[in-house]
Amino acid sequence: MRRLFPYLSSYKKECVLAPLFKMLEAIFELFVPLVMARIIDIGITNADKAEIARMCGLLLLLAAVGLASSLTAQFFAAKAATGFSARLRHALFEHIGTLSFSRLDTIGTSTLITRMTSDINQAQAGVNMTLRLFLRSPFIVFGAMVMAFQVNAGEAMIFVVTIPVLALIVLGIMALTMPLYRKVQSALDAVLLTTSENLEGVRVLRAFRREKAETLRFDAENERLSGLQRFVGRLSGLMNPLTLVVVNAATIVLLYTGAIQVDAAVITQGELTALVNYMSQILVELVKLANLIVTISKALSSAGRVADILEIRPDILDGTAGLPELPAEGAPAVAFENVSLKYAESGEDAISEVSFRADPGETIGIIGGTGSGKSTVVNLIPRFYDVTEGRILINGVDVKDCRQEDLRCLVGMVPQKALLFRGSIADNLRWGNKDASYEEMKEALIAAQAWDFVSRMPQGMESPLSEGGKNLSGGQRQRLTIARALVRRPRILILDDSASALDFATDARLRAAIRSMPEDMTVFIVSQRAASVMHADKILVMENGRISGTGTHEELLKQNHIYREIYESQFKTASGT
Repeated sequence: MRRLFPYLSSYKKECVLAPLFKMLEAIFELFVPLVMARIIDIGITNADKAEIARMCGLLLLLAAVGLASSLTAQFFAAKAATGFSARLRHALFEHIGTLSFSRLDTIGTSTLITRMTSDINQAQAGVNMTLRLFLRSPFIVFGAMVMAFQVNAGEAMIFVVTIPVLALIVLGIMALTMPLYRKVQSALDAVLLTTSENLEGVRVLRAFRREKAETLRFDAENERLSGLQRFVGRLSGLMNPLTLVVVNAATIVLLYTGAIQVDAAVITQGELTALVNYMSQILVELVKLANLIVTISKALSSAGRVADILEIRPDILDGTAGLPELPAEGAPAVAFENVSLKYAESGEDAISEVSFRADPGETIGIIGGTGSGKSTVVNLIPRFYDVTEGRILINGVDVKDCRQEDLRCLVGMVPQKALLFRGSIADNLRWGNKDASYEEMKEALIAAQAWDFVSRMPQGMESPLSEGGKNLSGGQRQRLTIARALVRRPRILILDDSASALDFATDARLRAAIRSMPEDMTVFIVSQRAASVMHADKILVMENGRISGTGTHEELLKQNHIYREIYESQFKTASGT
């Protein structure tokens, strides 16, 4: 938890005032048994109604001041806890944005969501309860023991024996449950992952009639989570009965020995009542402390999980060199020099010894079988991953040396999965250029072959999109993501199999529109369709992470059997045509 203390730094005043007001409330509470003893020993014994009235007024005053102190403490505690969680959630979200795709792939989406929601909520509850009770409860416990010594030192020895036994129970159960709460949160990750996979892949799941199998898998993971929660709940549940047994046993001893002392006139009835009240206060506070320990155990476990993510250092460090908008005359816009990449926790290279150059204005087609490394190559250009060996030059500058912001301002990326965000079409297009005018967005939509359906929508570009653009067809989503990239007017445009949902005619019009755009733009087209890349200036044929052939469509038909097989399988033509 101490690793997250910096996020409480803006709430130092609240972190001090909350426990102080709780301590003030506790002090007033400790005086109550003494006032009760005075009512019994003086007011009731002597039938002194005036004394009883004065003491009752004092009790009301103590209650009113204690209530005011408690409300003030809770206000400051809540302010600090909510502010802490807000800052922590913001910091975690910002930190996740700095992590490379490799790190995100390793951690997993479900884990990050659990950290962002459940874990931070647990940490917030822990901060709130700690500020309110962590000092108050021990103060009441030890304060009651001290006050008991003021009443009668002999009887107070019962408190001296009882409190260490209670502390041993509390600390022992806390030591047992803390590691288990971490396992509970990990099991929650697994349940969340299964739920996310089933919700996202519901169409596939139903198409293959996997509902029962997935239900059984979910039940198994949910049962594991429930089993862990029941086990740790039973351990935590021992806290209250064990403390009740110890305190009640101590109360019985106190009443027995106290009755003997009262009979021998060593102590008064009021003093015995005060001692029993102090023991009751200890009981109440230990019940609160037991619940607090459970909350703190969960909070510490969750805080550690959040801190683990925050301590992951970005493996892609930002460079300091500037990146020219255009390469020097005669220099390539993009150059790969013996580039290899191995994904995290992978046993072999995803791509090996890839070398090629793309000149300004050139269109580069990349084709190959599934898993051949096509997408990996283009994901290296905007530096979503860092190369394991070799280097990549953009406009003559190594991507590791330049600022990532400068690099990505030059690149327009259209990923395989057409992802749109909730909002209007115009809002999504402005992701590419936040200052884009209506005419610029319309020009991008026309080039992306999307204007025809956007113009027919009732609100045009202001038409709302649901989460992920689910109120559009797959082809419409793909065209809008292409338009979003074109609005940026990038120097390097990457189309990563982004026309897979388009028919051949629309795909052809899209490629013609991109070629006719006025900018001297370098275009990378990744596709499994020969028709999508056959008109490219240069085609790279990928096989098992390596370039097996480079050239134009005509050259590759003659020289590269892989390309020829792909072409013939799609066009049903004779070899060599």
